[in-house]
Parts: sequence; C-alpha cells; structure tokens
Amino acid sequence: MTLRLTNTLSGKKEEFKPIDPSSVRMYVCGPTVYDYAHIGNARPVVVFDILYRLLRHEYGPEHVTYARNITDIDDKIMKKAAGEGVDISVIAERFTEIYRQDAAKLNALAPTIEPKATETLPEMIAMMEKLIAEGHAYEAEGHVLFHVPSMKNYGRLSKKDRDELIAGARVEVAPYKKDPADFVLWKPSTDDQPGWDSPFGRGRPGWHLECSCMSEKHLSETIDIHGGGLDLIFPHHENEIAQSECAHGKPMANYWVHNGYLTLKGEKMSKSLGNIQTIHGLLQKHKGEALRLTLMSAHYRQPLDFSDEIVKDQKRRLDRWYRKTEGVEEGKVPEKIIAALEDDLNTPKAIAELEKLAKGEKGSELLAGARFLGLLTHSFDEWFKKVVTVKGQTVTVGGKRVVVSALGAKKIEALIAERLEARKAKDFARADQIRNKLKAKGIIL
Repeated sequence: MTLRLTNTLSGKKEEFKPIDPSSVRMYVCGPTVYDYAHIGNARPVVVFDILYRLLRHEYGPEHVTYARNITDIDDKIMKKAAGEGVDISVIAERFTEIYRQDAAKLNALAPTIEPKATETLPEMIAMMEKLIAEGHAYEAEGHVLFHVPSMKNYGRLSKKDRDELIAGARVEVAPYKKDPADFVLWKPSTDDQPGWDSPFGRGRPGWHLECSCMSEKHLSETIDIHGGGLDLIFPHHENEIAQSECAHGKPMANYWVHNGYLTLKGEKMSKSLGNIQTIHGLLQKHKGEALRLTLMSAHYRQPLDFSDEIVKDQKRRLDRWYRKTEGVEEGKVPEKIIAALEDDLNTPKAIAELEKLAKGEKGSELLAGARFLGLLTHSFDEWFKKVVTVKGQTVTVGGKRVVVSALGAKKIEALIAERLEARKAKDFARADQIRNKLKAKGIIL
C-alpha cells in the first residue's frame, strides 16, 4: 500500500509523492519556549513522531530529515525574562530542555534538526529585503509589513474570505498599515527590550517570518511536508505560505498536515477556566507511554477529549500488552499495522490490530507492532516496578500489589529477580514455588 495523507491545502486525502525519495523533508512547528508546554502541544509531538517513524520505514532513516523548530524570540519570553530579571536566553534554554525531556518521555524520537529563531536572523533579513524589492512588503514607522493584497491567492490554505482575514488581523490593526490584513515581519524594540540590528532599525522578527526562514535554511525553499496543529492554519501557516511563495515564486510545501484540537472533558483549555494541563505535570502522575497511547487513540485529524480516566484506561491496556509480551522475542512488524498507518496515519485502526494480536497467541507480533508505534519499550519489570517500604527499608518490586513483610529488603529483591528469570526461562514451576514462598511471608505479587 502507498502512504496517503490528508492535505489541508486541497482538502483531500492524497498519495504522498516526495520531491526526492532519497531526501524526504518534513518541518513541524515546535514550541514557543516561555513556559511548560500544555497537553495540547503534546498531540503534534506524537502525531508527527508516528509520521516520522513511518517515513523512515518507507524511505530509510538516512533519507528522511525532520526539522522541529524552537521559537526562542517572542514577546511572551521577553515578559517572563523581564519578570525574573534575566536574559531571554535563560528562559528559552530552561523550557527548551524541559520540552525535550518531556517529549522523550512520550517516546518521541528526537528530530533530525532543531533550528532556533535566534540562529536564523540573517536569513530573515534577506527574505524581508527580497519581499520589499518585489513589492510584497514595505517599511512603516520602524516596522516591516507584508502587504496581503499583493498576493492574489492569499487565504487558500485557510479558505477564509476577505472579511474573515481582516477580522483575524484585527488584533494588529495600526494606522501605519496600508491594508488592515497586512501582518508584521519586523517590529522595533525599545532600548530595554531584546533586539537585533537590521537595515530597518533595531528590532525583532515576527513569528511567521521565523518559521519560513528556518524551514528554508535547514530543508529547502520547497519541502515535502509541513505540519502542526489545526490552530496554526490561520494566521501562522497562511502567512508562512505568503512570505515564502512571494519570496521564491514556488510552493513552500507540497503537503500541509494538521492535527485536530484537544479538549479537557469537552472544554477548551484556557487560563480563565483554570484547566490548563501541562505535559510536565501529567508526567508526574501518568506513565509517558499511557499518555502517548491516549494521544493516539483518536484519529489525528479528529478532536480528542482528554481526561485522567482515559489515560488510566490506556494504562490498563498497556498492562495487558506487557503481560502478553513478557519474555517473548520481538517479531516482524505486522503488515496490517503498516497499512493502517499508511492510510492517513489511522492510529485507531492500528491499535485495533494490536488488540487482535493481544487476544491471540501473537506476542512477538504484538511487541513488534507496538514498538513500531513507540509503545512497549520497557522491560516487564521496569513497567510494573513499584517502591514500597519494608520495616524502614526501600524495596523495588515487579508486580501490581505488595503487602509489607518482615523479610529483609535484599532477600525480597533477590527472590523477585529469581522469579522473573524463571518466568523468562519458562520454568513456571520454579516461578510458582518462589511466588508461594513470598506469599507465605506476606509478599503478594
């Protein structure tokens, strides 16, 4: 089967045809690093990690480049830094590292490239100069703005009409704009604000310009796939298209892929509702794989309603799968798993196929298919480990429930380790013997 993806630009599911199969290129909008990322930001991390894994499978790991940027120039970062009395780089580096660690706990592979906006200033200045020369941008009161009417097909990604475009730009209405829909490429910085020298004066770039230039610098003027959340279609991705296409006279990306919204018990996350859930916070009470499976449980283009109860359900599912695959060797990834993913990343169908394997005697295939999806990456003992105290001593055990006993900690650990080895060797008689010995002493596994 051939990989097919829903292209937001056309609104259709299309066969994926890379520009160059030996160099497949994907750019996904990453975080603005001023605080902990919320769970909605985790959805594209997982969605595009699955696509990255699939592309590596289809074309070979050495032939796929995945860029996920870090936005480290932003007014929110500036505000946070000012509040703490530190340079913006301190805030950006702190939350960049936290984001990386959180993504890793979701079993997301590290992207090939992680470009930063602060490292792309020369490319941004060059693009603005080109847009001004071509009549697509202009300077006004220390700003550089993109002139939306200069692009005849502006709005084709978001399918918005003229009135909607102006409404979307209303937060940036200013007297120096030639048109209400024009958007900022560069804005001036005051003496107490971070800024960079440019031909247009000391200032800083607009958000949209940053991504256009990072994608071009590290991938190409035209790439295969550009991804992100549904909320980025307008104005962010629409404006990226405008800048890049007017600067280069060619498409910025051939496939635009967007994941759907995430809600919390039917409500949108917002500070006013006080229901913001961060990835970092959720990882303190849930296993990363359970969160990952939860984020995969709905098709990526559909809304996903998130709750602790759903995560617990997925944890129980993983518990079953771990028990089913205990001590088995990893087999070949089932073709039905690959086929489900090739059909527009149909993860619910892939999960259903894994459940079929779990109900049969297919432990090795279950393990291979799950690991292809970034699941079942722990050993049985690691997954089920639990820390309890036995007469002031800390004991790590593999199991669901432990009753405190008078046995010494080292002896308990040794017996449990011996039992696990017996189970792996399929010496179930010895494993049962050890279990019964522990049970007699009050240790119930």
